[in-house]
Amino acid sequence: METSATFIGNATVLLRLGAFTLLTDPNFLHAGQRAYLGYGLWSKRRLEPAMGIDDLPPLDGVVLSHLHGDHFDRVARRGLPRDLPFVTTRTAQRRLYRWSFTEAVGLATWEDVTWRRGGQALRITAVPAQHGPAGVHLALPETMGTVIDWSRDGHRRLRLYITGDTLFRRSVLDQIPERFGDIDAVLIHLGGTRILGVLVTMDARDGVALSRLIRPRTILPIHHDDYTVMRDPLHHFERLADGLPVRTMSRGETVDLTAVSAIQ
Repeated sequence: METSATFIGNATVLLRLGAFTLLTDPNFLHAGQRAYLGYGLWSKRRLEPAMGIDDLPPLDGVVLSHLHGDHFDRVARRGLPRDLPFVTTRTAQRRLYRWSFTEAVGLATWEDVTWRRGGQALRITAVPAQHGPAGVHLALPETMGTVIDWSRDGHRRLRLYITGDTLFRRSVLDQIPERFGDIDAVLIHLGGTRILGVLVTMDARDGVALSRLIRPRTILPIHHDDYTVMRDPLHHFERLADGLPVRTMSRGETVDLTAVSAIQ
């Protein structure tokens, strides 16, 4: 496979894009362990990740949407190499640097970084995300979505959008399809996460609205049932998304991104 996604659990996905191997939002806590969400709040993990850090292949980098304990945990902080490149928010970059991850790059919205290797290029662009209702999101970690463009010999071969933890707010997200049309696949963060009763990640209705706005060739749901704060089950999204190109992934499953995008 030239391009593939292996679902490890929660928002953690191993991406193989030609010559590049990336990891998203590394979360390797075991079932029963608790992730710290800030302000003295914790959430228990329900399900075991499909891989541990020692099972990973050599990585070219990590795409980190934000610093919450279910996206970058104490296991990842201890076990990932300190010279591993991270692409993340500016706020998270400063924290990672204090933890001696010296190759972290912090991007503002619409900024990008490009890696090149043997005629291939990987461009990673930070795009908007709003982790909670307006105002409430300011009390949560700065968050970004990501658009990843993989090209070979100057021709784009795959465009992947990773939503990050966001709500559907058209005024926040509508520039994404304007700037980045023709999206092949989206890794969509769902779950209807509620903290102190407040919705802070997309539920099924938000996920369907975003999918209709973005119009990707395939929709890959992640971040939907690993933690107790996630209240909206995946089957609810599947029911509301009837007719949309949804492709669910089981833990440990590898999906050929080029193939699932081409057949839609």
